[in-house]
Amino acid sequence: MKVGQNTNVEMLAAKLQQNATQQAQQSKSGTASEVVQQTRSNAAGVPVTVSNSARSLDQNAKTSADVDMAKVNAIREAIANGTFKVNASVIADKMLVDTADLLGAARA
Repeated sequence: MKVGQNTNVEMLAAKLQQNATQQAQQSKSGTASEVVQQTRSNAAGVPVTVSNSARSLDQNAKTSADVDMAKVNAIREAIANGTFKVNASVIADKMLVDTADLLGAARA
């Protein structure tokens, strides 16, 4: 080894560059199946399998929205009109149910 050369630093820099490139590719892909395909092509000789449940989750994610925009827009309109009513009793009941579920899960 020559003085002034540090192969560990060079290897680390190359690995960081490779990771940055993979992350950039994954952020562009968007879906889990595309990320799995890219990972398969990047992993040298490492077989990867995806279960049917994971595939169905990916398909459901593509077809369903996370937010019901019609409901959101209706609530926005009601707030803007001043007709939105908060039912504190319903909110309190749901908070109690959620807390009971959380405590039950913590005890299990």
